[in-house]
Amino acid sequence: MTTLVCRVYNRVFCIACVSTKVPDSYTGLLGTGNVVHGCSRLYQAGCTGTGAMVTLNRLSVEDPDDGSPLLPEAAEAAIPTPVSHWKRVVTKTDSREFFLSRNENLALSLVLLIGGYSAVLIPAYFHLDQVATFSDDYKHPKDLALLNQSAALLSDPCQPRWCLNHLKPLSCSAGLLDIPVFVQQDRPASWDLSPPLGLQGSEEHLALALSSLPEPGLPPSLRREGSCRRCMVVGNGGVLYGSHLGSHIDQYDIIIRLNNAPVPGFERDAGSRTTIRLIYPEGAPHSQNEYKKTTMVALVVFKSLDLDWLTSVITKQPLSLWSKMWFWREVVDDIPLRPENFRILHPEIIHKTGQVLQKYALKQGNMVPTLGASAVVMALQICDQVSLAGFGYDMQHPEARLHYYETIRMDAMKAQVVHDVNAEKLFLRDLVAAGAVTDLTGAL
Repeated sequence: MTTLVCRVYNRVFCIACVSTKVPDSYTGLLGTGNVVHGCSRLYQAGCTGTGAMVTLNRLSVEDPDDGSPLLPEAAEAAIPTPVSHWKRVVTKTDSREFFLSRNENLALSLVLLIGGYSAVLIPAYFHLDQVATFSDDYKHPKDLALLNQSAALLSDPCQPRWCLNHLKPLSCSAGLLDIPVFVQQDRPASWDLSPPLGLQGSEEHLALALSSLPEPGLPPSLRREGSCRRCMVVGNGGVLYGSHLGSHIDQYDIIIRLNNAPVPGFERDAGSRTTIRLIYPEGAPHSQNEYKKTTMVALVVFKSLDLDWLTSVITKQPLSLWSKMWFWREVVDDIPLRPENFRILHPEIIHKTGQVLQKYALKQGNMVPTLGASAVVMALQICDQVSLAGFGYDMQHPEARLHYYETIRMDAMKAQVVHDVNAEKLFLRDLVAAGAVTDLTGAL
């Protein structure tokens, strides 16, 4: 019995026979009596090797002994087109069905990415009413000992140069002294580093912004030549919620706040006035009520376009729609302050703070500190005594409140990869341990 073996790959047929005599009906295709030796090697893409290769539209093969069709689904045979020479032919195979197409791969990757981020972020945005720690309204201070410590500190007279005297023994003190606070013509920023560590590539943008500032430097009220000054840096941490420190905070000479941290409605815990608010465009408060008791707004430059935004706010000439598209969040067009109440934070503050944090970090490289850590270093340049409130991330309690003004949970910090909050916590702890600063909310 003569056996003819056929394997179908789309419309290409590979006839592979081992010492098999081809039927006479295939005369003209392979020749009567020809014996095909060897087996074709079947690759994923098709049939190759020493087998005979033909391309057919339709094929009907009958067993010469009993006349039964080997390919019953074929009704009739078409004239085959013989292959003129032996060659390797690569064709598509059914094995492709086991793999996803490029578009399907892209869609699956997108679904997995969104699912991963959702698993981390969605629980962090659950309302905190379900959390026992924040179930009440804190009609009474949650920590009387800390509140009494704050009251005792304010009852003592201000101590000139207190911060500097307690900072010097620290190994990191050399990088924290005599840093320019605001950008001005006579103390330009470094052009070797890109924002926020320098102003490389922003020369024209900076020149235009400085030309719109009547007083770009340090105002007389913030210079050390005056009387002894106490400074309060108000962080955005949830630990501030329920502290009842608001009336104490308002007694400080200089009060520094960060980005869009609100004041109206939170006076009991956060105070009611602001001396300096550090912002970048996307973080500027949208409500004009936030600026009613604000003395100064200082821009932290993260990109050249931030300087153009400041110029537009001061000159009351809104940015073009094209420029606004490059911000990752909607920005305000107007801040109700006079031009002399705006400043540009010197990038050296950010750079020096990042260099100090390197001593506490496990991973080396240029580090971008948070605005909170940068604000503390800025306060050390202009204040005799510095106190902190609302600092510290309690990562041991992921259900805790992240910010004092909203119900996002602490575990939302897992999604950020820009800042090394552990290094910052160690740095601030050293400042507190040395007595250079005082932590009024006890989370460090």
